[in-house]
Amino acid sequence: MPAVTTELSFTNFDVVRFMLQTGKFVDGNGSISASRVEAATEYLKTDWPAIRRERWASPGFDPERPHIEDHDPYWKEDPKKASDLATYIQLKEAADAQLTEIKSGPNREYAGAKNSLIMMQRVDLWCAGPKEVEAAVYHLSRLAIRYNNYEPDTPDYITEYYPGAHDFDE
Repeated sequence: MPAVTTELSFTNFDVVRFMLQTGKFVDGNGSISASRVEAATEYLKTDWPAIRRERWASPGFDPERPHIEDHDPYWKEDPKKASDLATYIQLKEAADAQLTEIKSGPNREYAGAKNSLIMMQRVDLWCAGPKEVEAAVYHLSRLAIRYNNYEPDTPDYITEYYPGAHDFDE
């Protein structure tokens, strides 16, 4: 099926914000989950710059090093590292607990919301005319501007551009 697509780089923040805006935090009985909404709200308030700063509080050690469990499984029990990274551990564990609560929905709402955001970057063009294609490209460029800080680069020699000008249809 012909389609216009783009690749957007969205984060967990974008997924959580989308879930809050669309009311995706629903329990099995159909009511909004207050605990997951609260966890999502708190997750959006997470101080990520402080986490990034505190990550390096213990000189020569990175607690987010890949496979840290294999290289230094007892690093949290080391008094020096534990005291240096106390703030990092506290903030990171709180953020991880909030994300776990957000993802704990009975119907995998987090995965569904993530897939919805992925599908927002695809516009099917089956039996589409020129106006539909133009609207699709406009929609995707708006998404790119929002999520990827895309700035259209128009050449200097183009002063005016009218998309879909009728004189080209002849």
